[in-house]
Amino acid sequence: MRAADLTTALLLMAGGIVALWDSLRLGIGWGTDGPRSGFFPFWLAVILLLCCAAIVIQAIRKRDRRPFVTRAAVGPVLKVLVPATVFVVLIQVVGLYVASTLYMAVYMRWIGRHSWLAVVLVSVGFPVATFLVFETWFLVPMPKGPLEVWLGY
Repeated sequence: MRAADLTTALLLMAGGIVALWDSLRLGIGWGTDGPRSGFFPFWLAVILLLCCAAIVIQAIRKRDRRPFVTRAAVGPVLKVLVPATVFVVLIQVVGLYVASTLYMAVYMRWIGRHSWLAVVLVSVGFPVATFLVFETWFLVPMPKGPLEVWLGY
C-alpha cells in the first residue's frame, strides 16, 4: 500500500508542478478586469501539491506492507477497466455516440444484468439525446464515426 501511495502522490505532484508552471506563464496576478488566466489554476496546483506532500509524509511514516490490491479484488477492477479501455479505443474508430451505445449496452447487460428492453432503451436513448443536445442545440462537435458521416453529420 505504501508504494502505491507514494507512486500516486509523486505522479500527481508532477502534474501539479506542470499546472503551476503553466499558470505562472499565463499570469497569476490580478488584472484590471479581474484575475488573470493562471490565477485559479495556480492556487489549485498549490493545494494539490500540499495535499500530495501530506500523502508522501504519511506514506513514509506508515509501515503498512499490505498489497495495494489483492488477487480477489483484481477481477472486479478489470471488469470496469477493460470495457472502459475498449470504449476509449472505439471512440477513435466508430465515434463517440456508437461507442457509447456499445459500452452502455455491454456494461448494463454484463455487469448490471438488466433486461434487454432496458439495455436497448438506455444504451440507444442516451447517446441519441446526447447527440441532439451537443450537435444540434449547442453546436459542439464531438468525435464522429462512419455512421454519423453516413447520416450527413
